[in-house]
Amino acid sequence: MWIIGCDYHPRFQQIAFVNSDTGEYGTARLEHADGEAERFYRRLVGQRVRVGIEASGQSLWFERLLGELGHELWTGDPAEIRAQMVRKQKTDSRDAEHILKLLWEERFPRVWRPSLVERDLRQLVLHRHRLVQMRTRVKNQLQALAMNQGLCQKKKLWSRAGRAELQALPLLPWAGRRRQELLQLHDQLCELGRPLDQAVRDQAAGEQVQRLMTHPGVGEVTALTFVLTIGDPQRFASGRHLASYLGLIPQEASSGGKQRLGRISKQGNALLRGLLAEAAHIAVRHEPELGRCWRRLAMKKNRQIATIAVARKLAVRLWWMWIRGLDYGAMFGSGSHAG
Repeated sequence: MWIIGCDYHPRFQQIAFVNSDTGEYGTARLEHADGEAERFYRRLVGQRVRVGIEASGQSLWFERLLGELGHELWTGDPAEIRAQMVRKQKTDSRDAEHILKLLWEERFPRVWRPSLVERDLRQLVLHRHRLVQMRTRVKNQLQALAMNQGLCQKKKLWSRAGRAELQALPLLPWAGRRRQELLQLHDQLCELGRPLDQAVRDQAAGEQVQRLMTHPGVGEVTALTFVLTIGDPQRFASGRHLASYLGLIPQEASSGGKQRLGRISKQGNALLRGLLAEAAHIAVRHEPELGRCWRRLAMKKNRQIATIAVARKLAVRLWWMWIRGLDYGAMFGSGSHAG
């Protein structure tokens, strides 16, 4: 069996390898652009190969290649891998040898990775979210233009009559050009977003997503992103582990009997964390317990802290609904759940 420790970089990879059957050992630097890395792994087809890398970006093509060749890919937690390195000197070759050592000694901190299909669906949700953000920025600029001319329509500005009033405003040449181009850009973004909205609705038709959507404040995008990000809910031992994974717990530096808490860690998926915060704003208006929690913390601390606390509670609730296979009515529809 070939065991390969790989220190992956976008342009090249430094590897350290050993053959457990023959005892062959070596190191190499494989370039990506000229196909050297691909040729190396293709030569090992038909043999059992295990490759270990740190979790990082820009490696999708490499994961797809190893899957096509039938090689086993283990992805490790970079923080835990680094914590197990004693020496302070860090080089690519030492990193590769360190990963190889962890694989050989069966101490490699392997982490869960979504499938290629799930990762592609994440791109759908992320792309739609980015287009919505761009459209919102354009709408805010148009609102500012209208308000500077005394036209304060708020949401009515996007109706047919409101848009006609916006286009009829007498503006100077450059302001008029900005208005026209922003309106064109707004129409283009709306046109691009329609098929993405339909694709999200199609993907949200699954049983798990529909179950999570029964909770007040949780829509198609939030529920679908939650399912795609969590993947396997059984890999979390408790709601605290889930909150830590999503970066919704505070940083802590407690010592000597003193507890020092900071802002949330933000170590998880930023998109899902933001969607949960948006869903929390709606959930507190329709769910009594979350509303009481938000108002109590808003008066005691501030609104931002209250929103994040509710987002964490909402994430744990969705996880429990998924684990138990129950919708909102069956989980929280009756009885008191204070605390």
